[in-house]
Amino acid sequence: MDLLLEDGESCRTWRLRSVPLPNGPSLKATPLPSHRLIWLERTSAAVSGGRGWGRRIVGGTFQGVLPDNPRALIRVELRGTAALRFPDPLILELADSQCRLHSSADHRPTPSP
Repeated sequence: MDLLLEDGESCRTWRLRSVPLPNGPSLKATPLPSHRLIWLERTSAAVSGGRGWGRRIVGGTFQGVLPDNPRALIRVELRGTAALRFPDPLILELADSQCRLHSSADHRPTPSP
């Protein structure tokens, strides 16, 4: 599955093996090239180059700032996750090629290195 976050004229994108569970273990997040914004509007479509079919699992919004440095910690608040029967909002953290979701009530800041 691909995780997309709108960033100006494109989407920052990561490949995850599955949807992370709130307050569950971190999942490997492999950075991918930016995706076009049109993928935020589609519910399903053919992927270019005959690579299969893409389908949106859930859409929503996020609040927070994406750092300019693609390797910097990303911490944003996600809204719209209730469709997955997850708490809403959730905190999404991406750092060191890992992705994690926290319920906002249980969120504890990640220690600084």
